[in-house]
Amino acid sequence: MQINSSAVSLTVEDVEASASFLREHFGFAEQMSADGFVSLGHESAGVNVVFLRRGIEVLPEGFRDQVAAGLILAFVVGDVAAEEARLKAAGVEITMALREEPWGEKLFQVTDPNGVVVQLVEWARQ
Repeated sequence: MQINSSAVSLTVEDVEASASFLREHFGFAEQMSADGFVSLGHESAGVNVVFLRRGIEVLPEGFRDQVAAGLILAFVVGDVAAEEARLKAAGVEITMALREEPWGEKLFQVTDPNGVVVQLVEWARQ
């Protein structure tokens, strides 16, 4: 199997709110959109992020009323402390402060207007 690209699709109430959050604070750009749908890409990310409006017919019938929950949208960056400072300066609420895990991972989290958790991670050098 040849995979040409990857995307993660998240169902939310307000597609534009989540899309604006990623565009403004993380440098994503709109790749395509329609009513209730937007696909965002980033020049250095290996995956597109797609937001779908809750209830949209492209979702299987039993899943149309669900929203993204219990997941973390994680991006690995080079200087996580600098990214936390940048986002704080921009007025973004840090919902989990910068911390280092016992296995060496440094991370912090923010939450978008629809409750999608975005985590920035820096892997410890060994």
